[in-house]
Amino acid sequence: MQAETDKQTLLSRVAAKGMGWGIATFARLLTAVQPEWRGIEPASDKRRIYYVNHVSHGDFVLLWSVLPLRERYSTRPVAGADYWRRDRLRRFIGERVFNSVLIERTPQGRNGTDPIAQMAEALDGGASLIIFPEGTRNLGDEALLAFKSGIVRVAQARPGVELVPVWIDNLNRVLPKGALIPVPLMCKVIFGAPLQLAPDEDKTAFLDRAREALLALRPRTERD
Repeated sequence: MQAETDKQTLLSRVAAKGMGWGIATFARLLTAVQPEWRGIEPASDKRRIYYVNHVSHGDFVLLWSVLPLRERYSTRPVAGADYWRRDRLRRFIGERVFNSVLIERTPQGRNGTDPIAQMAEALDGGASLIIFPEGTRNLGDEALLAFKSGIVRVAQARPGVELVPVWIDNLNRVLPKGALIPVPLMCKVIFGAPLQLAPDEDKTAFLDRAREALLALRPRTERD
């Protein structure tokens, strides 16, 4: 019985690795994505919180796909449990392929779990995180929505972790809301210099600073 369980676990891991490679390869081929590192380099030996503009369900996939392989598998997206546990395939992709930190987005569904504690636990385990500080997809004309307080709370919980702004350019045109078939278009993933919460910095000041750092990465052709 134990041998059969071990075999199933091994097959599940192989399937997850294979699917992860396939998803990353498809994303890179579809978008011809180009990573751009500004004032920062990939580093598999550092814990980081990549905070990203959010325009598509494919955002974290594209970011994940451009990370070096070793860093990719130690980087965990923070995502909504209600979406990724909706059916068996999504659960497998969310939990096994991407090893997501799945959080409940409503107080009723949390059952006492604290999303900040979940993220802190993942960081303590050596993982980096991908988070979306807007809290929801931006489907309007504004370049970037106001940030929620979660990014401040996790920075306060683990002040030594680097917060890296990441701007994903053009993905909203590849996979617009409601589209079932993606459109092949070139995309960029632009990484900015890391920030850290200053000891005496209040919440509003940090949110403004973090948001401006992300907006500064926008390609000039997109700016007002």
